[in-house]
Amino acid sequence: MKKIQMVDLKGQYNEIKEVVNSSINEVIETTTFINGPKVHQFQKNLEDYLGVKHVIPCANGTDALQIAMMGLGLKPGDEVITADFTFAATVEVIALLNLTPVLVDVDPETFNIDIEAVKKAITPNTKAIVPVHLFGQCANMEALMEIAKAHNLYVIEDNAQAIGATYTFKDGTKAKAGTIGHVASTSFFPSKNLGAYGDGGAIFTNDDNLAHTIRGIVNHGMYERYHHDVVGVNSRLDSIQAAVLDAKLPYLDRYNKSRQHSARRYSQAFEPIDNIITPVTINNCEGICETCDCHVFHQYTLKIKGVDRDALVAHLQANNIPCGVYYPIPLHRQKAYADTRYNEADFTVTNQLIKEVISLPMHTELEPDQIDFITKTLIDFVKIN
Repeated sequence: MKKIQMVDLKGQYNEIKEVVNSSINEVIETTTFINGPKVHQFQKNLEDYLGVKHVIPCANGTDALQIAMMGLGLKPGDEVITADFTFAATVEVIALLNLTPVLVDVDPETFNIDIEAVKKAITPNTKAIVPVHLFGQCANMEALMEIAKAHNLYVIEDNAQAIGATYTFKDGTKAKAGTIGHVASTSFFPSKNLGAYGDGGAIFTNDDNLAHTIRGIVNHGMYERYHHDVVGVNSRLDSIQAAVLDAKLPYLDRYNKSRQHSARRYSQAFEPIDNIITPVTINNCEGICETCDCHVFHQYTLKIKGVDRDALVAHLQANNIPCGVYYPIPLHRQKAYADTRYNEADFTVTNQLIKEVISLPMHTELEPDQIDFITKTLIDFVKIN
């Protein structure tokens, strides 16, 4: 058995190195390093893949979120509702723009933003909702869009972990994650399902006017050189990263299917163990999907009940099995975002999840013997503890 890794980028690269190297070399040979043809080619190919009118590449996923909010014209003091159980970048950009973050609890099964908590958090100052499609599965977008319409709010999808996932509406229609709200952001950090070999990000929207505004913002507010029409930033996806992403994009569905296959193997092994709660999928799917992409498993995250989770982490690491706890501290308890407005009673799910969740290795190069070793090691620990 080869060494188990949390993410195996080297193994993935080895399989596609010829096409990646050729794409990178083309940029180097033409010296079109900034905003070159590869950026525009990737933009168009990603638009076609997602079925969205506009993809605006940028420097990273955090910038993508910030620029989306800038494009919507949100003003200091406007309230933005988002999930408490997620990475800090989501709330970080809200604070950077002097907006008011409003953190709410999450669903205990999907870990995505809780719909009833969103409803309760809306005030006259609320201007936007930011659902995070956590670990690779869409939040309840149909309900969120209904809420937004009723209260005249924007929905900004944080799609950093779910590119390629599909959301199914009650009437059976489908849409790719990141194409349902008013605007969306994504990250191409190397470990993402579609990852660059450095930083990268993008904004998606079907709104022509918003897309025009955002295209100016990412490039110093310019539509014509040295004419600054809006306040902007310097946030461009460089051509080498675009070349890598465009080379990998045709493999994305296959990569996601590989992740789903590994997730099914994990879940089948854990299913008989009462102390181990496997990931739940939505969109009318029973168990782990075999025929759709409702969950693309950026992370495979368990809940461990009645067992010392931290001791389990130590046990796995002692057996050379990497793992992660995403996330050990909720945002409402982080020093940077603590606020007297928050009441611990409003975060019962998040406060429980931080004690129970553990994410196992998940990537496109996982092999059956590795998964068998991981599951046996984990199950053996749970049974004796």
